[in-house]
Amino acid sequence: MNESKRIGVCIAGSNGAVATTMIAGAALMRRGLAPRHGMMSESALCKDLDLAPLDEIVFGGWDLRGDTAYDAALSHGVIPQRLLEQVKPELEALRPWPAVASERYVAAMAGRNLVTVRSFREEVAMIVANIEEFKLKHRLTRVVMVNLTSTERYTEVEDVHRTLAAFEAGLDADDPRISPAMKYLYAACQLGIPHCNFTPSLSKIPALEDMAERRGVPIAGEDGKTGQTMLKTVLAPGFVVRSLQVDGWYSTNILGNNDGLVLDDPGSNKTKVNSKSGCLDDILGYAVPAHQVRIDYYRPRGDQKEAWDSIDLVGFLGERMQLKVNFLCKDSILAAPLVFDLVRLLDLAKRHKERGIQRQLSVFFKAPYHTAGERPVHDLFKQQALLEAWIAQIASKVTSASRSSASAAG
Repeated sequence: MNESKRIGVCIAGSNGAVATTMIAGAALMRRGLAPRHGMMSESALCKDLDLAPLDEIVFGGWDLRGDTAYDAALSHGVIPQRLLEQVKPELEALRPWPAVASERYVAAMAGRNLVTVRSFREEVAMIVANIEEFKLKHRLTRVVMVNLTSTERYTEVEDVHRTLAAFEAGLDADDPRISPAMKYLYAACQLGIPHCNFTPSLSKIPALEDMAERRGVPIAGEDGKTGQTMLKTVLAPGFVVRSLQVDGWYSTNILGNNDGLVLDDPGSNKTKVNSKSGCLDDILGYAVPAHQVRIDYYRPRGDQKEAWDSIDLVGFLGERMQLKVNFLCKDSILAAPLVFDLVRLLDLAKRHKERGIQRQLSVFFKAPYHTAGERPVHDLFKQQALLEAWIAQIASKVTSASRSSASAAG
């Protein structure tokens, strides 16, 4: 690997279905055993950007399961065993670091590979030490952190979350209102490395939003927009264009992987449902009279998620009509390429001195990060326009820098 281009990715939840799909996928693509499909960062849109090459990505991370990445990937059943066997040595070499987790936030914790320290400050110090050792081992200068852990129970922003001083006092006091997701983001801000929250768990609180700005840390989230919500943010703008009134929208999901099991807990389910429900009224410009979202754990499905949408519309002369959408997909196959895009774009943002909330990355999320009082953009097409404008700006800088270098060399 080229050390100057090498990038490290530290994943919280590194033995989960999405993470192991990503790790195995990188190994397969590196060997030419799988096509490089589904990634915006591999498309013509990004051809003029100096993105970290997929072949130069090094993985590490934390997980409650202490298995190798190979055993974890095999158990999730996302990638066929015949493919996993071809990259088995690479995957068997990866074991996760002990994770920071709490049954207060995730009831159905799978595994006991937990940090053994006793205080919140020691937990954060352990996260930081893991990353520093990882950088040293692989001779890395650039690292991105990604949260792919199970959905935490619904959390409200309270006084301990509002200022950095209050948050750090809360760390000193082991305040239970500080979640594991927040500790990982705090550690990333301490180290000055970009952070992506691909989960709906609350981590971007006012205190850490402020810290990211101060430390020059690009942050992006929240909750990867992979399947049903992605389609919702495609269809809703079309209804607006055609002046079709949405009278009701019923969405239901069934999935049987560990995420589905975690979402069987009412607290975690509420976090996820809130994330999936927020986009529709904003895109349409009015409150849908009957908008319902359900997520049900159904073990036989494993990672093969099924999403149903039943949409009631009112058109010309008050005539009623219906649209039915049935989306059958592997959740992790949809999510993994988006995480690759986010890692490479966040690394690019850091190299170009971006800091704080990266609004141009809203296209990847159900509940895009925004500041208090700001309206996030949910319409997929408007989100894409934001990203394309930013990419054009960065590409122009890259081209100008290349011309200057060539001129100086000449």
